[in-house]
Formats: sequence, C-alpha cells, structure tokens
Amino acid sequence: MVGASLKDVAMRAGVSVRTVSNVVNDFPQVAPETRRRVQQALEELQYRPNAAARLLRAGRSGLVGLVIPEIDSPYFGELASLLVQAAQQYGWTLLVDQTNGDPDRERLLLDGPPGQIVDGLVMSPWAVSPAELRRRADAVPLVLLGEQDAAGLIDHVSVDSVAAAAEATGHLIGLGRRRIAAIGVQPHLANGTAQQRITGYRQALRAAGIPHDPALEMPVTALHRADGARAMRELLEGGHAPDAVFCFSDQLALGALRAALDHGLAVPDDLAVCGFDDIEDGRYGTPSLTTVAPDKAGIAERALSCLADRLKRPPTGAGRRRDPEVPSGDAPPPARRIVAAHRLVVRESTVGRPG
Repeated sequence: MVGASLKDVAMRAGVSVRTVSNVVNDFPQVAPETRRRVQQALEELQYRPNAAARLLRAGRSGLVGLVIPEIDSPYFGELASLLVQAAQQYGWTLLVDQTNGDPDRERLLLDGPPGQIVDGLVMSPWAVSPAELRRRADAVPLVLLGEQDAAGLIDHVSVDSVAAAAEATGHLIGLGRRRIAAIGVQPHLANGTAQQRITGYRQALRAAGIPHDPALEMPVTALHRADGARAMRELLEGGHAPDAVFCFSDQLALGALRAALDHGLAVPDDLAVCGFDDIEDGRYGTPSLTTVAPDKAGIAERALSCLADRLKRPPTGAGRRRDPEVPSGDAPPPARRIVAAHRLVVRESTVGRPG
C-alpha cells in the first residue's frame, strides 16, 4: 500500500492508532507481542513516517543555521561541507549564510536567518564583540566556531591558535631562520584569531632568544591571497626582507609565495613559508605548502554534538527563544569550551623537495 497511514497500520494490527504511534516513536509502554504485531504491519504496509510532521509536532523545524564570514573562503568552504555531512546524521538541513565580517549582518543572523525558524545556530563571528555574544546567550541555541571569546556562556569549538602558531614558528626557527615575519595581524576585528596567532608567534621567538621586531609583523585587511602578496611585497621592498614568514592563513601564504617568486626569491632556500588551515590548494601548489592543519572534521562533529545536546531540551515556542524571567524547568547544561586537535604538516615550502 502506497502512503499508508497510522490508521491503516492500526487496522491491520488490530490495535489503536495511539498504540501504533507509541511503537513508531519507540515508546516503552507497549507489550512485546503487541509491538511485534505493529512492527509486522508497518513492514507489510511499507509505512514511512512523515518526518516533517513529526518535527512540527515536536516543536522543531529540522533546520540549523550555519553562519560563516566567507562562503568562498577555502577553509570555510571545506568546513561547511563537513558540517553538512555531519548534520545528516541528525536528520538536519543546514541553511548557510555569510556575513563578510560585517557587524550588522552578524547581529542580524545571531537571531536566526530572516524568514526562517531554525532550531539552532553554528556561527563563526568576526566582528561582534564578546559583550554582544553574552547578551544573546539565552536566544537561539548557539555554538561558536573560531577564537572569539565566548565568556563561558556559549558552547565554543576552536583550535588552540596560540600553541599552533608557536609550533609553526618553532618549526621555522628549528630550520635556522632568524628573521621570521608574521603576516595576518588584524587589529580592526573583534575576533581573537589574529591576536592568538601573533601571541604564539611572539612566544616562540622569545623562547628562542630572538628579538621581537615590530617591522616584521604585517597587518592585513582580510585573509586573502591578494593581502598576503601585498604584505610580502611591502616587506621585500621596505628594507625588512625576512628569511621566513608565518602566515595566519593558507590564502595569505599562497599570496606571499607568489610575491616572493615575483621578486626572484627561491622558496625555501631564500624564504621559508608556512601557512595555517591546510586547504586543498596548498597541498598541490609548487612548492607544496607547509601549514597547520586543524582537525576540521572533528570541529564539525563536536560543534553539532554540542548543538544536539542543547536541542534535547524542549523548545520554548515559535521563536525558539527563552524568556530569562520564566523558569524553564530543568537547567541547561553548562557551556563547553572544546579545543579541537591540530598538527603541523611539513611540506616543500619550508624544507624543499625530498632527496
């Protein structure tokens, strides 16, 4: 039978519609023999539950918002793909939107995509302040990605950018490099990514007894190839030529590589280059790019696991917002700070071709 209903199944099994519903929803209060008859009827009639109707009855939409700064960024594109795959395990559909780091756009999307009722949000903010995030801690269930400060009020999944940057810089120091530049300083943004990576860079220099030279720390407007190329040209043409450079993203590193080659430098003989993100382009360039590889699959899985734990609590109405003045019954689980793994992947841009 095509399109069999609960009533059809109930008639076949000789039970009530409520009993069939209890079996379909795996409620325990059904006698074993009754459950067997209902399951047999379900199979014979090829009953398929209406997932949309079930979600609506549960007060859920099955939609989760993913808010990222740049859809066309290779890092965020790869991460979004992994999040979409991970969401399928929960039966969720991801709605993806981008902010371009615009604070007004981030504030708007913090309340959920316009015109859509989402069950929760996964967001990588660049511009909104920690104070604004704290004010929204009781809104739509939210998981943060990246190095923005969640103040212990919001589930937060990130890598240890300080440790990763120190490891990358230490790798360059271990190769005998002493004039090591850093490309990617972003004082205009509220997120902590650039600040944490410059902190790790400076820690590694200090541990090696290498003096800190502010002229080797290059600010950028964005983490794009063009910004990396411009910063590298300024270093080379401004009398501050380095013998190595740690870039805060692989896109910056690819731009820096292009500028170095245009200036006649040999990589890595004259200049060693290290990036961050392990995007696919860096693995297949010439030379291939040494980089810090965050566990992107782990970030996606842990972020959605946090969100799933939040969504186990009953929704609080059509807007999915909780009134902090109204007791909610059981208290929500405490916010979690999850640090995903990373590893340094050494390739040709720092050590040359093997053998």
